[in-house]
Amino acid sequence: MLWKFILLIVCFKHCNAKTGKPNVLFLVIDDLRPALGCYDYPKVLSPNIDNLASVSLQFNNAHVQQTVCGPSRTSFLTSRRPDTTRLYDFGSYWRTHAGNYTTLPQHFKDNGYFTYSIGKVFHPGIPSNFTDDYPLSWSTPVFHPPTQKYKMAKVCPGPDGDLHMNLLCPVDVKTQPGGSLPDIQSAEHAIEMLKNFSKPSETQPFFLAVGFHKPHIPFKFPKEYLDLYPIEEIDLAPNPEIPPDLPLVAYSSWPRLLLREDVKSLNLSFPFGPIPWDFQRKIRQHYYASVTYTDAMVGKVLKQLEASGFADNTIVTLIGDHGWSLGEHGDWCKYENFEVVTRVPMLVHVPHVTDKQKSKQQKFQYMDALETSQSRTEKDLQTDALVETVDLFPTLSELAGIEVPPYCPDNPFKVDFCTEGSSFVKLLIHAGKKREITWKDAVFSQYPRPSDYPQMNTDLPSLKDIKIMGYTMRTNRYRYTEWVGFDPTNFKANFTEVHGKELYLHNSDPLEIYNVANLKMYADLAESLHKKLLAGWKGALPT
Repeated sequence: MLWKFILLIVCFKHCNAKTGKPNVLFLVIDDLRPALGCYDYPKVLSPNIDNLASVSLQFNNAHVQQTVCGPSRTSFLTSRRPDTTRLYDFGSYWRTHAGNYTTLPQHFKDNGYFTYSIGKVFHPGIPSNFTDDYPLSWSTPVFHPPTQKYKMAKVCPGPDGDLHMNLLCPVDVKTQPGGSLPDIQSAEHAIEMLKNFSKPSETQPFFLAVGFHKPHIPFKFPKEYLDLYPIEEIDLAPNPEIPPDLPLVAYSSWPRLLLREDVKSLNLSFPFGPIPWDFQRKIRQHYYASVTYTDAMVGKVLKQLEASGFADNTIVTLIGDHGWSLGEHGDWCKYENFEVVTRVPMLVHVPHVTDKQKSKQQKFQYMDALETSQSRTEKDLQTDALVETVDLFPTLSELAGIEVPPYCPDNPFKVDFCTEGSSFVKLLIHAGKKREITWKDAVFSQYPRPSDYPQMNTDLPSLKDIKIMGYTMRTNRYRYTEWVGFDPTNFKANFTEVHGKELYLHNSDPLEIYNVANLKMYADLAESLHKKLLAGWKGALPT
C-alpha cells in the first residue's frame, strides 16, 4: 500500500543509520486526565506537553481498558484486555495467572533494542513479579526513584507546624527525605541515560520508558507550583452532584482519600460525603499544580532527547494510564466507568511524519511555567477517531518496522504473541488530510465491584471479592454500560444477571449526567447497543 511505502522511505532516511530502526521514548503519566492546554483545558499550564502536541498527532478520543494503575498498565503493555490478563486488582502476575504474554518492551528487546524502564511503567510489586518483568521485558534492571518509598510518610507540613500524611502536600523540596522528589529523580536519571545513549545508540536503538508518578495522590510537589493557581480562581466541577438516575453500583466512593489526615479531619460521611466546597477547590488546585510540575519533568527529558541528537530519529509517545475525577459525579478518584476516567491524553510523535508541517527550529525547547506565560493556541494535528491504549503495541511495532502481532484468537490464553488492539499507523499517515478515513466505531473498558451498594472495598476489590463487572462501551455518539454478575473463579460474566444499566447521549449530554437507559423512548437504542457490547472489540475493528 502507498502509505506503507511512504513510511518506509521516511524511516530509511531518518532512522538509526546502522540499524534502520527508530528509537522509542515511551512516556507514561500516572492519573493524568486530559487537563492540558493542548486539550482545550486552559486553566492548566502545560507548556512542554503542549509543545510535544504541536509536533505529534493528538488523539482526542483515546481510552484505557480499566481505570486503575496495575490493570491498565498490564493491559496496554501486553496489548490484552483485562478479561484476558485476568488482572482486575493488584494480586496476580499475568504470566503465571493468565498466559505468558509477550510485552511491548519485550518485543522490542527481542528485535535488537536496548530496553530500559525508569519510574512507574509496569505497576511494581505482584502485578509485575516484583521485578517490573525484568529480565523478560528489560535489558537491565529497572530504576525506581528512591524517594518514592515516602509516599505514605508524614512529610507534608501542616498549619499546626507538624508533618502529616496529607492529600494536599506542597513541599520545600530540599527539606524532603533525600532532598528530592520521585519525579525529579526519574527525570534526572532519564537525562543521564540519554546522555549515555549517545555512543552505543549508533549500533543499537533504544526503547526508553519513563513513568512519572504525579499527579497521582498524594499531591506532593514543589510548593512554588501552587502559586500558579490562586485559590480564588479555581472553579468547581461542572457536574458535582451524583446523577439522580445513576445505579449505585456505578458510584465510586473514594475511601482511599479517607486514609489521608487532612481528608480524615473533615469528618466526612461515608460513602457519599460530600466534600466541602472550599476543600474541593483545594483538591482541584493541587491537582493542577501537580500536572504543571510533571509537565516540567517531561520538558526536561525532551530537551535532553534533542540535546543528545535523538529528536529526529525517536518516536515519542505520551499517555495517561487513566483519568481522574475532580468532583464530577460527586467522585474524587478514578475507580469507575465514566468518560472522565476512561479517556486519557495520547500524543504520538513520529519524526518527519507528524512534524513535517513545522519549521526546522528547535523541536523540544524546555519551557518553565514558573517563568513564562507561553501557551499554545494554534490547532495542530488532531484526530477524533476512537482509539485504545491496547492499540499502542501494534502501532509502535509497525512504526519501528518490526513484526506486528496478529489479532488474538477467541481463546487467547495459550498464544504468547498477539494483540487485542489495532495499529493506527494509517491515522498517523492520513493526519491533516481532508479525506476522513473510517476507524473503530466503539472502544471498551470495564470495572469490577464487590456489591451493589458502596462499601469500603468498592473501589479496589480483591479478585475473590468481585461479584459484579461493569462493561462500558464508548461509540462516537453514546456511552453504554452494563453492570452484570461476575464469577471470579472462572472469570465469567453473566449478562442475564443485570445489576444496572447506563446510557448517555454524548451529543446532548457530554458530561454524562442523564442516564436514559431505562426510558422507554430509548429502549430500541439500548437493545442495539447491548448487542454491540456483547460483540466486543472484534465487532468494532477498523474496516
